[in-house]
Amino acid sequence: MPLSMNQDVFITCAVTGSGATQDRSPNVPRSPEQIAQSAIAAAKAGAAIVHCHVRDPETGAPARDPKLYREVTERIRDAEIDIVLNLTAGMGGDLVFGPPSEPLPLQDGTDMVGAPERMQHIAQCLPEICTLDCGTMNFAEADYVMTNTPGMLRAMGASMEALGVKPEIEAFDTGHLWFARQLVEEGVLSSPALVQLCMGIPWGAPDDLNTFMAMVNNVPDDWNWSAFSIGRNEMPYVAASVLAGGNVRVGLEDNLWLGKGELATNEALVDRAVTIIQSIGASIMGPADVRQKLGLTKQAPRP
Repeated sequence: MPLSMNQDVFITCAVTGSGATQDRSPNVPRSPEQIAQSAIAAAKAGAAIVHCHVRDPETGAPARDPKLYREVTERIRDAEIDIVLNLTAGMGGDLVFGPPSEPLPLQDGTDMVGAPERMQHIAQCLPEICTLDCGTMNFAEADYVMTNTPGMLRAMGASMEALGVKPEIEAFDTGHLWFARQLVEEGVLSSPALVQLCMGIPWGAPDDLNTFMAMVNNVPDDWNWSAFSIGRNEMPYVAASVLAGGNVRVGLEDNLWLGKGELATNEALVDRAVTIIQSIGASIMGPADVRQKLGLTKQAPRP
């Protein structure tokens, strides 16, 4: 098939994530202040969007305390540089089963709550974008299941739309895109939708190029999309996504290394992505242009 290269590309920086990376690199931000500072540095390097989780400031463990999200968003909004804010809504859907011989009761690490609680920080902070993990998936972490039922996704998607927050559909496999199209057909989500193709995460879609193009070809032509892969394939996917017509995501959520033996920072990863994008002849979009392209609404947080 012919190339359909994207000429105007926006970069999302996934600043910290919820994975167990906090002790693998000193550059993974933990506290709200560190997360906000890293997000601001990424924006100065060329990221138009910052995608944020929060962590326990002491242990670095993933958290979903609305107070932590509130502090992160206030610090980012008070920054000198303009940034499109994207908060995760993926927390609160974790099931950890016991061994195959006795899967119940559920084990430590289980955190399964209802849609209103999963959306509490979104309703308070009112970011321009928040994520909607559009399906349930096994992860390569013992007996952990990321759980997002159709009913839960309908409820959360409807809440995002009612709040005026753009859902970013996180698609880890082709079935997630199938259900995303169903949500649009039902009127739960508005069109054109925004999609993030999440490649190479066990056990979702592998990040070979055939699978990647199958994912791309399942995104409706009028939707906006971005893609990333994890680990050593993060930067190759910057080029692959642009060449296939999409936008890009980098950041410490997905990859800790800039090169062999060289730990990355968020701003260094963004800077490397900028170099790749510009070297193949595309331009980098700023936050104002991204808001116009995606139809985003910049709102004030609720008091």
